[in-house]
Amino acid sequence: MSDTPRFLRACRGEALDRPPLWLMRQAGRYMPEYQKVRAAAGSFMNLCRTPELCVEVTLQPIKRFGFDAAI
Repeated sequence: MSDTPRFLRACRGEALDRPPLWLMRQAGRYMPEYQKVRAAAGSFMNLCRTPELCVEVTLQPIKRFGFDAAI
């Protein structure tokens, strides 16, 4: 097995043991950690315009569920 992350191997068209999965999430509905960051930002637009907060909420599902990548 390659040390290259699964997401990058899929992007390169390499064969994988299981197909990639695209998941679109709406964290505000159920993740308390997202709701906390969103409340601290003051508004969704402030959240979107603050790179550090965007990174934090983008990485939350990776930390919680072990996904391969996030956008």
